[in-house]
Amino acid sequence: MPAKKTSTRKSKPRKIFVLDTSVILFDHNSINCFEEHDVVLPISVLEELDEFKKGHDSKNYEAREFIRNLDRITEGKDFTNWIPLEGEHKGSIKVIMDTSRTGVDAEKVLGRKMDHRIINAALNIADENPGRPTILITKDINLRLKAKALELESQDYLTGKIKDVDSLFKGKETIENFNAITLSNLYEHKALEIDDVIAENPDFSPIPNCFYILKSETSSGLAYYNAHNKTLDHVEKRSIYGIKPRNAEQAFALHAILNPDIKLVSLTGVAGTGKTLIALAASLEQRRDFKQIYLARPIVPLSNRDLGYLPGDAKEKINPYMQPLWDNLKFIKNNFSDRDKEYKQLEAMVEKEKIVITPLAYIRGRSLANIIFIVDESQNLTPHEVKTIITRAGEGAKFIFMGDVRQIDTPYLDEQSNGLSYLVDKVKGHDMYAHITLEKGERSALANLANDLL
Repeated sequence: MPAKKTSTRKSKPRKIFVLDTSVILFDHNSINCFEEHDVVLPISVLEELDEFKKGHDSKNYEAREFIRNLDRITEGKDFTNWIPLEGEHKGSIKVIMDTSRTGVDAEKVLGRKMDHRIINAALNIADENPGRPTILITKDINLRLKAKALELESQDYLTGKIKDVDSLFKGKETIENFNAITLSNLYEHKALEIDDVIAENPDFSPIPNCFYILKSETSSGLAYYNAHNKTLDHVEKRSIYGIKPRNAEQAFALHAILNPDIKLVSLTGVAGTGKTLIALAASLEQRRDFKQIYLARPIVPLSNRDLGYLPGDAKEKINPYMQPLWDNLKFIKNNFSDRDKEYKQLEAMVEKEKIVITPLAYIRGRSLANIIFIVDESQNLTPHEVKTIITRAGEGAKFIFMGDVRQIDTPYLDEQSNGLSYLVDKVKGHDMYAHITLEKGERSALANLANDLL
């Protein structure tokens, strides 16, 4: 009987991931996302987290939640030694105290800084475990470059990051060579049975709540796939509160927001494509169906000018950041004279707080029922922040997220890792969700020039 062959292949050694503060502020659950591999926290990271634990911003919440979780995991144990993480097939975690170096010293080479102490901690771990790959994980691009310069492997935290922003779902398609008679029937009957459409167009694969530009040899039309009725419905260009769609994408966006079966809408596009204006006008049209309309945006200070440097109370401090939302509301009001019924309605809605413009800092813990919640500039939110906002939805709520995924104003997000891109990628095709990418700028020829050439 021949002897059994034994495998000479050795199992790969478990990796050691050293986490930077930026990773934890991005995702407080990050320590559980490295499968069977081990996680190390430099003591410098805990020192930095202590500074972030107070406040109402998302990063403050992430810091507090992480500290609580770490306290629970390490209760009664020496966290300078390896402690098993919770869950099957998980690695261990420990805190490294020593950030001094006998070899290459990041603080001597690059200067005395907390980031450089974190690099030193990772280098120490690598020296102590020569047979195991040691990788510094950080959202800070500059820190990754510094680590690599000192021959320390460093990577981005990829959880919540989409693969390719260029292939991101656009929410619309163009169907060429569509039957002219069928298109005429769509105009006449306002809807077509989807099975009949597929029979004529075998390559057509409808996606729930996806919008379509149908082109025949002689005409064209707009439609969307109604997954509830299994029909291809006609989309009309309708005027709302003096706002008339100027292109197919704007018509699609209006249709999606006005559809009572769609509870979650996202709009992406460069500045000037009409995202905020369309969302606000469509929301105002549904004012009788909802108790309130909330307009919010993340507060991202420019030029390092934080809120604390601005004069006034909390309301006065946030007003500069909310001004673009007021500008859009003012634009709609200016479509009417002050004697018009619509103008007076808008004035009354603001006075009675039927329209509320608010920062996002205080949404956590609330339950929002029978409201429309519009979130502008949502590309500056993390995937976890977007999830937090949506989980506040009560009965009868509708949420609208808008932004330009190529215009990121926060240091640890990019086109692939921001919450808006993540939302579009993960929720596409759901029958409660619709998305539209607006591509044509309608603000002015000058604004289009800037988007195209600068």
